[in-house]
Amino acid sequence: MTPETVHPDDLALLRAFVRLPATQRAQVLARLNDVQCVEWFERFPIWAHAGQLDPGGDPLVWLILAGRGFGKTRAGAEWLSGLARRVRNGRFALVGGNAEDVRRVMVEGPSGLLAVARSGEAIDWNRTRGEVRFASGAKAFVYSAVAPEALRGPEHHAAWCDEIGKWKRGTEAWDNLMLGLRLGTKPRVLVTTTPKPTELMRRVERLADAAAVLVRGRTRDNPHLPERFVEAMLATYAGTRLGRQELDGELLEDVQGALWTRALIERVRVQAAPELERVIVGVDPPASAGGDACGIVAVGLGRDGRGYVIEDATVSGVSPEGWARAVAKCAARCGADRVVAEKNQGGEMVASVLRGADTGLPVTLVHASRGKSARAEPVALLYEAGKVLHARAFPELEDELCGLQAGGGYEGPGRSPDRADALVWAMTELMLGKRGAARVTLM
Repeated sequence: MTPETVHPDDLALLRAFVRLPATQRAQVLARLNDVQCVEWFERFPIWAHAGQLDPGGDPLVWLILAGRGFGKTRAGAEWLSGLARRVRNGRFALVGGNAEDVRRVMVEGPSGLLAVARSGEAIDWNRTRGEVRFASGAKAFVYSAVAPEALRGPEHHAAWCDEIGKWKRGTEAWDNLMLGLRLGTKPRVLVTTTPKPTELMRRVERLADAAAVLVRGRTRDNPHLPERFVEAMLATYAGTRLGRQELDGELLEDVQGALWTRALIERVRVQAAPELERVIVGVDPPASAGGDACGIVAVGLGRDGRGYVIEDATVSGVSPEGWARAVAKCAARCGADRVVAEKNQGGEMVASVLRGADTGLPVTLVHASRGKSARAEPVALLYEAGKVLHARAFPELEDELCGLQAGGGYEGPGRSPDRADALVWAMTELMLGKRGAARVTLM
């Protein structure tokens, strides 16, 4: 089951062709004879991007975990069609969330098996029986994850599984499928899916990751998509949970006992903040110059009485003077009234470097007398009550918030929730006054 390959000269030719103006491309194509045109357009490895091509090595499971428009369906259809040409009389499973999804997308869709068949290649689709017969004599059979018992018994050489995140009885269907991969010496399964946090998704991801055949991809990785479509999708959804899942192909899960959930953050997201009456910049300084990031987050009080997160200006790997300048720039951009910074790590040094940056603002130093989660809980309650909103998406900050656990603990990215700490300090000052810390104000 060696994947079809493409000669480097062909790739170079394609890249040169794509760079030509539209009129010249038309002239080049006009000079090709019919056989050359067919060969040019039907050799998928020439046109495919790297994430769509068989990784080779005949792994048991190959997982393409990617955003919409990445080209997952085309990759699946081309892969299975290639197997059908090489494995005469092969038997393959087509498994989707339900039978209609398999028919509509995997078989009859614009990137499905019927669409990718080569010119003159006989392929017979019996919709009633749910069976595709290829020119080689190989057959592919339609199965629904809603009826996993149908996979109990049939044997296959390989399978193409689509959108496992929406399989209702996913684990049962998967187990029955895998137990039936008993034909041939090198069984294969290709999974093409947009991620969703299900038990089966996590299981298949671990399996593919361990075998180094996990392809992660984003919508914008597909060079053949219209630029206006990609730009519109990013402008609307970039950074949101929906965008990160459906466009960037990220598997986002809620941490057990988290103070913030993904659903909560999406619920409090707005496009922009209203006119603000007060702006605070929260700072969580790093313990050392080369240590953690310096969390810098700006929040504001709207005329509606609600708090708004308006900027995450966090910086990493800079000197104290460097992060102090970043604080000053953030304060200037946002029109801040005050800077609030934790002094546990560095004491008066924090005030000194902030003064050196010449923010022209009063600085309040706060001393943490409680743990991170205990300080964060009152702020999380403000979110629950709808009193704090995010004026656009802040992916890195939101990942850290979703890693803070009630009762202590952190299971988010990085060693420490620096961005989240900065937000907590700022929002505590803005919305809760003196609660949660000893404060020293320096004018």
